[in-house]
Amino acid sequence: MLAAKYVGDRTIRIDQEDAPPLAPGEVRIDVAYAGICGTDLHIFHGAMDSRVTRPATIGHEMSGIISAIAEDVTGWAIGDAVTVMPLDWDGTCPACLAGNQHICQNLDFIGIDSPGALQQQWNVPAGVLVAVPDGVRLDHAALVEPVAVAVHDVRRSELKAGDRAVVIGAGPIGVLIASVAAAAGAEVVVIELDPSRRAAAEALGLRTLDPRTADQVEWVNEWTAGAGADVVFEVSGSAAAVLVATSLAKVRGTLVVVAIHSEPRPIDLHRVFWRELRILGARVYERRDFEKAVSLVAEGAIPADALITSIVPLSEVGAAFETLEGGKAMKILVDVAGVGE
Repeated sequence: MLAAKYVGDRTIRIDQEDAPPLAPGEVRIDVAYAGICGTDLHIFHGAMDSRVTRPATIGHEMSGIISAIAEDVTGWAIGDAVTVMPLDWDGTCPACLAGNQHICQNLDFIGIDSPGALQQQWNVPAGVLVAVPDGVRLDHAALVEPVAVAVHDVRRSELKAGDRAVVIGAGPIGVLIASVAAAAGAEVVVIELDPSRRAAAEALGLRTLDPRTADQVEWVNEWTAGAGADVVFEVSGSAAAVLVATSLAKVRGTLVVVAIHSEPRPIDLHRVFWRELRILGARVYERRDFEKAVSLVAEGAIPADALITSIVPLSEVGAAFETLEGGKAMKILVDVAGVGE
């Protein structure tokens, strides 16, 4: 089989290798499509070299078909269409024992800490499988993982139908959060500096705001009759966004920190105190978020075709990383099975 491996120095190498034998409790998936996300870009840029063992087969957004099953695995059949919730927890740490297995203190994030989906055949524990319903296209199913991120973020916020939500950042996750919030009945505006990302969000039917041409605090105050937004999602990762985010929220409003901030950021704690704001972190997802994401994709509530900028063969995965880092695409899928042949 062929596998794409990050070897360091912004380099992806395509290797020919044998699929490893199945271990007890595992299934083998013939990977159909794998998506490239912001975390994969962080790996490509070398920002996670201290965590990733190289050469590393990365990738955790995917879809595929089960092709082999260990003897002790039940409940699955060869030919089943699946995606993977790529979290493997130890079940013994304080977080797990408190019921928060998805943020296990010793979490194996599959595709980062252990081999991922950018390979034609992928062995995974059966417990991480999530069924893809009949009729759902496999390229669309490869979006379930990032949709699950958005579902988790929105669920953490306790957003309700009729609420007003501000999403700061119109990258793939920001757009998905806005789409999930809108599907939940909220009114949503997406704040984005980049004109191409604003245009992409608008093409999906989302309302956007350019903070360079409008004062975002004044705009949100006018939009909410002076109250402020019920929920603000910070998805941009910028220091300026963190600083302004508290000024956009209503009394007892909620700020959800979604972006990965690699260094401490200034935040207006007086505003947090004065308005009794709630600040939440939102990381990865739980099984119920994955199941909801599958439903949203199956129902067509997520504009999958519009989100997928292009599909490339496995042989061109290195070029796909370069396209994404240039901000020229929303979501690129890798056709792992076809490899351009």
